[in-house]
Amino acid sequence: MKKILVTGGTTFVSKYVAEYFVNAGYEVYVLNRNTKPQVQGVNLIEGDRHNLGGILKKTFFDVVTDITAYNAADIVDFVKELGSFGQYIMISSSAVYPEYGIQPFLEESEKSLNKFWGRYGTDKLEAENVLLEKVKDAYILRPPYLYGPMNNVYREAFVFDCALADRKFYLPKDGSMKLQFFHVKDLCGLMEVIIKNKPDEHILNVGNTEAVSIKEWVTKCYESLGKTPTFVNVTEAIEQRKYFSFYNYEYYLDVTRQSKIYPETISLEDGIKDAAQWYLEHKTDVNKKPYFEYIDSNLVER
Repeated sequence: MKKILVTGGTTFVSKYVAEYFVNAGYEVYVLNRNTKPQVQGVNLIEGDRHNLGGILKKTFFDVVTDITAYNAADIVDFVKELGSFGQYIMISSSAVYPEYGIQPFLEESEKSLNKFWGRYGTDKLEAENVLLEKVKDAYILRPPYLYGPMNNVYREAFVFDCALADRKFYLPKDGSMKLQFFHVKDLCGLMEVIIKNKPDEHILNVGNTEAVSIKEWVTKCYESLGKTPTFVNVTEAIEQRKYFSFYNYEYYLDVTRQSKIYPETISLEDGIKDAAQWYLEHKTDVNKKPYFEYIDSNLVER
């Protein structure tokens, strides 16, 4: 039974990763401060990645999955606390690519400040660079928008709330802006392929092959609950994050490298249904934003 260390383990991606690998038969260790409920079946290592006092050095981990590295200091402080280990997989972000770059973004595309993501993207890039200095054979995965069960970010859940309340949906412009998604289960499945097969490519854009328009995405979210949306197009120059769950930023990644080792991904329809089913049972687990308040005060009956 392989030992796998998951940083985090209590919120969305890291929580899903911990549960996935428990169910896959791994001996799962999670590193967190023990302020939230733990996934059943994990071994808790209580602590802060910046101040561990050598508690990790006595255990050999076949795999380290670093879900919660957001900047260079996160990597520096954590890696020096590790003893011997096998593979290292870091979840980075597509935010490392600047918004003005040529799309679809390739792994070798320019990496710089993205005005929509700001320090989040540049900090992730610094974390990547430091990791590759310290762990030369580390794997780095750059996803677009992750979704699925346990998502505490108010994205698809916002649309589910609109559908459940039979609200009209206020859609930015004509709804043609495209986004790219990746189900969190596919992220785990890809990680398992990397663990088992040790592919030659170590930096991968990850995600569904195709991007989808926001109108189509909203429609699929409604349909997952047996509803059909009625759209109201918002054409005014209003910052769309005030009433919609994504920036006014269309982007997509070239995922050719991923497709060579992990060709089949969950369809968006099935993935959204999966997310909707989870949300119906866990509504209070999502950090909601005041989109409805803004819409009702500024957009309804204009």
